[in-house]
Amino acid sequence: MKKLKFIDRMAQGKVSRRQMLQSAGAFGVGALMLPKLADAAGVLTCLEWGGYDDPKYYESYLKRYGQKPNFSIFAGEEDALAKVLAGFKADVMHPCNYSVSRFVNAGLAVPIDTSRLSNWKDLFPSLQTAQGVVIKDQIMMAPADWGNAAIAYRPDLIDDKFKADPSWSIFYDEAYKNKVSMVDDPVAITIGAMVGGMSYDEAYLLNGDALKKATDNWGKRAVDVSRILWADPTDAEQAMAAGEIVAAYSWNGLVKDLHDQGIKVAYAHPKEGYFTWFCGLTLLDSGKADPAQAYDFIDAWLSPDTGKALIAQGYGHSNIKSFSVANPADVAAMGITDPVKMMEQSIVFKSTPDDVQVAQNKAWGDVKALKL
Repeated sequence: MKKLKFIDRMAQGKVSRRQMLQSAGAFGVGALMLPKLADAAGVLTCLEWGGYDDPKYYESYLKRYGQKPNFSIFAGEEDALAKVLAGFKADVMHPCNYSVSRFVNAGLAVPIDTSRLSNWKDLFPSLQTAQGVVIKDQIMMAPADWGNAAIAYRPDLIDDKFKADPSWSIFYDEAYKNKVSMVDDPVAITIGAMVGGMSYDEAYLLNGDALKKATDNWGKRAVDVSRILWADPTDAEQAMAAGEIVAAYSWNGLVKDLHDQGIKVAYAHPKEGYFTWFCGLTLLDSGKADPAQAYDFIDAWLSPDTGKALIAQGYGHSNIKSFSVANPADVAAMGITDPVKMMEQSIVFKSTPDDVQVAQNKAWGDVKALKL
């Protein structure tokens, strides 16, 4: 376990090269296993979600350049933002629509010239003009992946009451203490306020005294009831596979992964509403690589082949052609082929003003600290 954690810390850039070499021998990690540091001039550097550094998502880039980019893995966009503000040099990052403005407002992102992207013309028109993609009349993100945030649960372990009337309240109910897993994110406060009757449009903007009240009530409950607050979805997946938890805040991929393992799992759309997110690639102004590499990497992510790989994992893709080249069984299992219809039926995450996001991050961090 320590060896795995050591390798993970290296991959996230949390260990210096000197520390790597000093510690590698103790863990039996050969020099060839050490990740490249993301400071080599001329090599594309990407801030990326865990798992999305897999070559299957940028095959055309790999064929053209013959090597993977340098990746720095982040747990969330705030983590990535702090890293870049602290001086980390990156060419491209993978934010979601609701967080792009944070990088734009900080002066870290640069507009995208879509004429340099061969796959742009094949993207869903609604995504080409969506909030977070277009900011102040400029394209600031190339939309790529999309999916849902709802409740995954074990139908063989959970009670019939929940199955008959799914609700986000399960994450705030003492009856489920240590049996559920909420995501490690201030959205736990937002969802709690919604359980209390507030609309999403009001809850995602909570600040000041209203935020404190919601945090003291719903935030504390979420922290207290959850067995784990996950930052990596594999943590929730493993806990659910082992039967340690009966329900988790979940993206589509967790359900697909557990199905593939032969484990009974269902995906509930809670009565308060479920969420839709979409993410993509944004250009940063701090990179050292040739901009052509960054555009080729983004274009690879927008290709139908990448969409095929994403659909196989249970997620949607921005390229319309992806659904015709994907395995029909994977498309059927996903159940959704049009983000427009999905967004009409769900709550699309919105961009939170910077001051509100900072306040919510602090509130969530403070309430988590009380449990330590």
